[in-house]
Amino acid sequence: MYKIQTNITGSREMFITDEHLQTIKERSLFKDLVGSTGIVNEDVLDKLKLMVRSLMEAEPESHDLINFSHEVLYNDNMKAHGLNQLLQLYQNWIQTKDEIEENIEQEPE
Repeated sequence: MYKIQTNITGSREMFITDEHLQTIKERSLFKDLVGSTGIVNEDVLDKLKLMVRSLMEAEPESHDLINFSHEVLYNDNMKAHGLNQLLQLYQNWIQTKDEIEENIEQEPE
């Protein structure tokens, strides 16, 4: 479980699980989310919410999206700063996961 800061002052936080990060990866939720400027603002958060909502309408029984939506995306603490922190956490998680998989592949049998 990971803790992210959801506002600039640090007075609000949110806990992110590996399952949340796996949902982001499997559903490619962050693909082409942030524009060429790299700025994460409320519009980007709204874009993600709309994308997840449309995926949930297409697959109403998708428990991973329901959990992600309820616990992360529509959490009262989630704001643009929190999404930016989540994007950074996700990038670090992917990089760490790739490094672990490389080390496992390189181990002699």
